[in-house]
Amino acid sequence: MKRIHHRKKHQPYIITLMDSQIVKLETSLSVPSVHELAKQLITKVPERYLHPNQDPIISDTISLPQVPVIDLNQLLSQDESPELEKLNQACKEWGFFQLINHGINPSVVENVKIGVEKLFSLPEKEKEKLRQKEGELEGYGQHFVCSEEQKLEWADLFFINMLPSSTRSSHIFPSVPQPFRNDLERYSLELEKLGMTIIKLMTKALKIKGEELVELFEDLRQTMRMNYYPPCPQPEQVIGINPHSDVAALTILLQVNEMEGLQIRKDGMWIPIKPLSNAFVINVGDILEILTNGIYRSIEHRATINSEKERISIATFHKPLMNRVVGPTPSLVTPERPAMFKKISVADYYRGFFSRKLQGKSYVDAVRINNT
Repeated sequence: MKRIHHRKKHQPYIITLMDSQIVKLETSLSVPSVHELAKQLITKVPERYLHPNQDPIISDTISLPQVPVIDLNQLLSQDESPELEKLNQACKEWGFFQLINHGINPSVVENVKIGVEKLFSLPEKEKEKLRQKEGELEGYGQHFVCSEEQKLEWADLFFINMLPSSTRSSHIFPSVPQPFRNDLERYSLELEKLGMTIIKLMTKALKIKGEELVELFEDLRQTMRMNYYPPCPQPEQVIGINPHSDVAALTILLQVNEMEGLQIRKDGMWIPIKPLSNAFVINVGDILEILTNGIYRSIEHRATINSEKERISIATFHKPLMNRVVGPTPSLVTPERPAMFKKISVADYYRGFFSRKLQGKSYVDAVRINNT
C-alpha cells in the first residue's frame, strides 16, 4: 500500500512505495543563482547571504591536527594490516579520512572534473534545462530553503540520483551534456564498487558477525551533489554550506580543484581539510552512525568561502534502499553498549532530514535513545 501525505504550500506530497517508486521528498524554495550574482563583481554581499553569528574561520592552521590518511592498497594487501586499525580509529575519532591509492582510474576522475567545471560554466539559459522542478530534489538549484526569510548559503548545487537508474528524473539526467553524462555513468559505477569495498573493510574492523551490515548495501542507493562555491568579496560574512552531518551512510567526496574550504568540527574547533592530490575525502554519515550503534561517528562539517577563487566539489552519497529499515546492527548491541538509536525506515529518515533547515546533527539526535 502506498501512503500519501498532503503537505503545506512549498512542501509537496510524498509517495512511499518501493525505492524506484519513491517519487518525492521535501524540496526547497527557488532561489537566485549565486554564480550569476558573483559574476556581477559585487563589493557588498546582499543581506540575505550574511551569516554574522557563525564560528570564525581559524587563520592559524599549522598547529591543528590533520584528518587521517588511509592507504587502500595497504588495507587490501594483508588480512591483519595495521592500516585496518587506523581506519577503525579514524571512523571512531574523526568520522573523516582521506583515502589514497583508491584504485579508481585517473582518466575517469579527470573526465568528471572537467565535466563538472563545464557544467557550472554553462550559460544560464542552458542551466534552465537542468533546473529543479517544484517538488523535486534533483537538478540545479538549492536544498533546505524552507522560508522566504531564511538566510542563504553562498553556493549553487546540482543534485542527481544515480543508482538505481530507475530513480533518476526523466528530464534531468538526459539533459546533462555529453560526454559528461557518460563520464558520470562510469564514475558512478566505480564509486559504487569503492563504497562497497570500504563498507566491507569497516565491517571487518568492527568484527561484525556474518553479513548483517553488508547485506543492507548489496543493492544500494547512490546520489551525487555537485557544489559550486564562487569567490566572495566578504568571505568571512558568508557560508558555503551550513554546519551539518551527512544523512547518508557513506560519502565519497572529490575535491575538483583542490581549493581548501571543507572544515570539520573536532574538539570544539573547526579543522580545515587540506586536499591531497589524487585522494578522496571519505566520511561517515548519519545512517552509518545508527547502524554501528554510535561506534562510528557522523561528524559536523561546513564549507567556507574564498575571496579569490571558486571551489568545486562532488559529494557522492551511498545508503541502503529507501524501503529498508535501519537500526543498530545486532552484534554491536551489548549489555555494556545498549541500542543507542530507534529503528527507522530510510525513507522516513530522509523525509525528516530534507523537510527542515540544515542544522548540525539535530536530526540524528531525534532518533537517539536516551539510555541515561
